[in-house]
Amino acid sequence: MGLAKKLASQTAIYGVSSILGRTVSFLLVRVYTARFVAAEYGIVTGLFASVSFLNVVFTYGMETTYFRFANRPGTDRRELYDRTLTLLLLSSVVLTLLLMLLARPLTGLLSLPPGNEHYAYWIAAILGLDALAALPFARLRLENKARKFAAIRLANIALNVGLNLFFIVACPDILAGKYLSALQPLVRAIYDPSIGVGYIFISNAAASAFTVLLLGRELTDFRFRLNLEPLRPMFKYAYPIMLMGLAGMVNETLDRILLPRWLPEGFYPGQSSLAAVGVYGACYKLSILMSLVIQAFKYAAEPFFFAQSTDQNSPRTFALVLKWFTLCCAMLFVGVSVNLDIVAQLFLRSPEYLAGLAVVPVLLLANLFLGVYWNLSVWFKLTDKTYYGTYISFGGAVLTIALNFLLIPLLGYMGSALATLACYFMMAALCWWLGERHFPVPYPVARLLIWLLVAVAVVAVSWYVPVAPGWGRYGFHALLTLGFVGLVAAVEGRRLRSI
Repeated sequence: MGLAKKLASQTAIYGVSSILGRTVSFLLVRVYTARFVAAEYGIVTGLFASVSFLNVVFTYGMETTYFRFANRPGTDRRELYDRTLTLLLLSSVVLTLLLMLLARPLTGLLSLPPGNEHYAYWIAAILGLDALAALPFARLRLENKARKFAAIRLANIALNVGLNLFFIVACPDILAGKYLSALQPLVRAIYDPSIGVGYIFISNAAASAFTVLLLGRELTDFRFRLNLEPLRPMFKYAYPIMLMGLAGMVNETLDRILLPRWLPEGFYPGQSSLAAVGVYGACYKLSILMSLVIQAFKYAAEPFFFAQSTDQNSPRTFALVLKWFTLCCAMLFVGVSVNLDIVAQLFLRSPEYLAGLAVVPVLLLANLFLGVYWNLSVWFKLTDKTYYGTYISFGGAVLTIALNFLLIPLLGYMGSALATLACYFMMAALCWWLGERHFPVPYPVARLLIWLLVAVAVVAVSWYVPVAPGWGRYGFHALLTLGFVGLVAAVEGRRLRSI
């Protein structure tokens, strides 16, 4: 069980940056929903959906590929790092310039009014800087420098949050004379109210540039090696991962791009399509609590899985990891979904955003299945059959597009949420079925499905059993949450104590 303890320890350290840090960033939703109307926040939602999609193109699977090839016997890790970083450096510059040249078509694709090309320039800068930092971060993970990784991530988030609060809260308030009126001349010199939501992107770009500076040692400590011949095997391994990533981003973000195009005019009375995207995007943020856990786990587990690939007991280890990962996520799903009225009051500051709360449990469950899929996908990464991941992801992308096309006109953004859930469930189920034939692992599938059904039942009770608003309702929801956690502890506690 020492390996499991090591993985848990690494996950905890990475969690400082990806959960604790991003939770602080997540608090900005409270600021955005208080300062911007839904239509303005819809711009942010649509553009950051594009960032997630394009980020896959900018890194084209090289992080996972670097891990795989760095763990092969006889590999010169230093030379591998030099060649890979040289390639990413050149491609980041080319893609950033190309994106800036295509600024007008990009903003038109997202249904933004003409004259907003500057948004695309900031997005291009963010993507280029983040791609440049990707391999140095991967190197830190490979070398088990989790504390340095976490410290740099936290510094990025602290600067991003600080700049957001300065430009979106402090500057407007100072100009309005609410406090620090003596600073008004300085604020007028550096702050332009017409930029509005653009300061969200400016803050993000500044934080990304600061991150590159903090990774200076990893970025300058390499030799420029432009020789593509040794990289050909890596390209062969990486391109299915890139295609899989693109398909994955279709599944994860395309709904926020398609929603304003396929939502019938007047579907939500008194609300534009862009405003509906803003409502959906704000509520989607609440489901990201599950994604934060998955991301922290992924940072630690990816190098861990590759390192354990030659161990004869690795299938049992992988099964154990999936079991406890799923149980922890199930408890998070119940905790957030059952107590959503409290969570919403904390983060969604304008009543117009509360109309979309029903999508949150659906999206939380969808992200849970995405985490399960990511665990199960270890089999095709370890057997160098990454093309299976491409097939699965593209199948999910086709299902996502088809269900969004069918359900958005009927159910609005709830249709997008249900499409996401169906997609991730299908991907997890298909990945498990294929894995049983190529890399058998004794996953306790039936047991985990029972736990998930129990979790869904608890959430359904909290939503559909009528309880008067107030402390009685809060107490009932707290009792349901603690009851589920207690049930998991009573049934699975003995095994957990032995670990």
